[in-house]
Amino acid sequence: MTRGRTGRRFRFTDLFAGIGGMRLAFEEQGGQCVFSSEWDRYCQKTYFENFGTVPRGDITQIDENELPDHDVLVAGFPCQPFSIAGVSKKNSLGRVHGFLDAAQGTLFFDVVRILNKKRPRAFLLENVKNLRSHDGGRTWNVITGALDELDYTVFSEVLDGRIFVPQHRERVFIAGFDRERYGPDVPFDFEMVPPLTPPKLSDILSEDVDEKYTLSDRLWGYLQAYALKHRSRGNGFGYGLADPDGIARTLSARYYKDGSEILIPRAGGNPRRLTPRECARLQGYRDSFKIPVSDTQAYKQFGNSVVVPLVSAIAKKLVACSGLNQGR
Repeated sequence: MTRGRTGRRFRFTDLFAGIGGMRLAFEEQGGQCVFSSEWDRYCQKTYFENFGTVPRGDITQIDENELPDHDVLVAGFPCQPFSIAGVSKKNSLGRVHGFLDAAQGTLFFDVVRILNKKRPRAFLLENVKNLRSHDGGRTWNVITGALDELDYTVFSEVLDGRIFVPQHRERVFIAGFDRERYGPDVPFDFEMVPPLTPPKLSDILSEDVDEKYTLSDRLWGYLQAYALKHRSRGNGFGYGLADPDGIARTLSARYYKDGSEILIPRAGGNPRRLTPRECARLQGYRDSFKIPVSDTQAYKQFGNSVVVPLVSAIAKKLVACSGLNQGR
């Protein structure tokens, strides 16, 4: 448990919380979650079953003054386009914030206004890899510009979850440290130390799996015909028959539709989908994590989630760098 000299655990908020993957990671580093927000009612159910609290709903309707003080803000905010044409230099949020003006009307702006009001020591944001090139790079310019204008020293890196789990999953992470507190030279980096034994897909597979997860002859025939049609046209579309001794493709929120991106081969029969529990393991969730929703909702939730051990490794560095493990 990470406690400072005062014995107080560091406090963090969990925004766009999903089912709590970021929360698990920061709790593993000794943090205490003091506020969470998530609008999806099915995610709220899973979150409640595992953490005993229902996240607040729509973040756009929550006054930043209502949030408790916290040391770290974490958020996996959605990716949206911005308009930076004619960015003004007018007074916004008490300062001259051209990029902050441009962020208004997007969900990232809700992160901005909370950072501006509560001034946490540090933050960690997560998003899809393509955030950097989204909308011709304008989205990235607004995000990094706004964070800089808020006077945070910012670091970013695209990391692959395959370091810790048997899945190719690239996501961009953005860490920031309050420049007023730490100065411009913060000794932080995203370098990861992989485990001694590389993860492989068979590590997360169950031995006894219900037949309902096996593809029907009709669906399996359709997927094969679909893949053949696109291969003949020189396209790469099709199913992904995974190697149990290797790693899986990226688990997506659409996995509930047909499971085509990650299919597990079966001797003498049609391949099968991953079960929701196997999807949880593929994202680094322990088997003690409760799954109280339907398979369809569970596939969506884990497909949208973070790789928990990867975020935990980042959190460990962030906590150490910000001195929260020393009562700083």
